[in-house]
Amino acid sequence: MMSPFTAALIQKSYCDSAQINRQGCAQKIREAAVAGAKLVVLSELHNSLYFCQSEDPANFDLAESVPGPSTEFFGGLSRELGVVLVISLFERRAAGLYHNTAVVLDCGRIAGIYRKMHIPDDPLFYEKFYFTPGDTGFAPASTSIGKIGVLVCWDQWYPEAARLAAMKGADILVYPTAIGWDRAESEDERKRQREAWITIQRSHAIANGLFVLSCNRTGFETNSAGTGIDFWGASFAAGPQGEILCESAQEERVLCAEIDYRRSESVRRMWPFFRDRRIDAYGAIVKRFDD
Repeated sequence: MMSPFTAALIQKSYCDSAQINRQGCAQKIREAAVAGAKLVVLSELHNSLYFCQSEDPANFDLAESVPGPSTEFFGGLSRELGVVLVISLFERRAAGLYHNTAVVLDCGRIAGIYRKMHIPDDPLFYEKFYFTPGDTGFAPASTSIGKIGVLVCWDQWYPEAARLAAMKGADILVYPTAIGWDRAESEDERKRQREAWITIQRSHAIANGLFVLSCNRTGFETNSAGTGIDFWGASFAAGPQGEILCESAQEERVLCAEIDYRRSESVRRMWPFFRDRRIDAYGAIVKRFDD
């Protein structure tokens, strides 16, 4: 089993310039590398503002291929610094076929891609207009620091996704995210939403005996209607019993946590959930509703 290592989450805000956003991310990635990080995670769709607040065909111009500009830029940084990077981008797969895609870069090479499986369609989060649901499944990316199970934002609410990634051998679950509030919501409602978001992801760590890294963007982003999303930050890392290893408020920052896979081994011996699963009784899970 590999030695413990440091993982870093880059929580920051973004602007409407892909070049500025990439350079800003690069600066934070360098800071993380100086702090000893071997795994660095960026938030969802970090090359741009969160364009899914409206349905605008012009936003398809933001999409890029894989491999493409982002994998070339961040791949070079990954190679230079000797780190594993998890990046997020708007992928143009073909004319009329686009995905919300995460790419795992291991010292420069593309170790794996994951296309977001669960696509929301809520006020200010009109992702179904832009993204085709993924077809990569939940297989983790094999890297120099273990098997990284990547899931993206809305995927984080689904225990099935985390379980299947764990069943495929993931050593760690990583969630690039873009989630926030409508400022018209009450303070109590905001608190309930943020706490639910944290709790569900901690539960994935517990149920699967794995480390979980959740990296959200931060900052207020307006839209054409004059409203916007207040991205709540709150990025965090949790251990295999759901323990919080590091967490943030809404400020921009680089968070670091030590990852020791021996903890997963130890916890799974005490709480052998995989051993006791009643797979003979779970057939209805593939139904939309068991009525």
